[in-house]
Amino acid sequence: MARIVMGIGTSHGPMLVTSPEQWASRLAFDKAVDHAWRGGSWRFEQLVAERAGQGFDRQVTPEAMAAHQARCQAALDELARLFAEARIDVAVIIGNDQMEIFDERLIPAFAVFHGEAITNYEFPPERLAQLPPGIEQSLPGYIPSGGAVYAGQPDLARAIIGRAMRDGFDVAAMKALPKPETPHAFGFVYRRIMRDRPVPSVPVLVNTFYPPNQPTVRRCYDFGKSILRGIEEWDSDARVAVFASGGLTHFVIDEEIDRLFLDAIRARDIGRVADLGEAVFQDGTSELKNWIPLAGMMADLGLEPEILDYVPCYRSEAGTGNAMGFVCWR
Repeated sequence: MARIVMGIGTSHGPMLVTSPEQWASRLAFDKAVDHAWRGGSWRFEQLVAERAGQGFDRQVTPEAMAAHQARCQAALDELARLFAEARIDVAVIIGNDQMEIFDERLIPAFAVFHGEAITNYEFPPERLAQLPPGIEQSLPGYIPSGGAVYAGQPDLARAIIGRAMRDGFDVAAMKALPKPETPHAFGFVYRRIMRDRPVPSVPVLVNTFYPPNQPTVRRCYDFGKSILRGIEEWDSDARVAVFASGGLTHFVIDEEIDRLFLDAIRARDIGRVADLGEAVFQDGTSELKNWIPLAGMMADLGLEPEILDYVPCYRSEAGTGNAMGFVCWR
């Protein structure tokens, strides 16, 4: 049977693929929309008032942001090194879509790609015109110049789908992407961790962002255990890595939740995370649900997490930004 030899959890946000000088380009977004935080909905100015005195002014100086970026890049370099050393044959990547390949007409709770080719093409002009502020400049971090086509692993994908169905998970099966671009959750792994030399992979998508069919924390944890069984039942001697791409808390950073989450991973106890309530897992913070299936898998395998770094990358006095996490199981 196939053997999982590595798990990697990594953030993937635009702040990781742009310079600190460019982080302010997202402030227009921060100030324009309501943000989920602590189970409520908050405007930017409300966050500034509520979180006054927490020292965010010191976190958003050029020097502090440059130091945060340097730590993130060092952790990513280490993940890339560890991945290369592990001699992986195939990867399973758990991530989410943000209306990149799906739209309101169809958003599956869980989906598995089982095609031969994964397309990662550059955005056409009409797509670029629809992007939120500050996103276009981040695209080279997810899509190589000229685009790319990556190899899938249909046999492993079908083993995962079959096991999931037997376990009561009615997953959507995709033989081709609905749109020719790859969601950035996956493009980041191909470019930054695999260094544009990706092994064949199986993208697994979780609807973390969009009501009304977001799977719960416990459902995601159990789904990870089903993925594990599917991999182990695959008739192959391949060395497998499993990635979780996304998180940690954003667009409003909450270090207390992040540290609880990382502690729960260490303790192999998802109960403390589930007890936070589903209202916490909205907006960008919902991407913790990409990590939760991996945490379930690693708990069953008995692998210990190595937390390479945790870096809350703030960009405003409201505490907006992206908390970055980098974890490896071997």
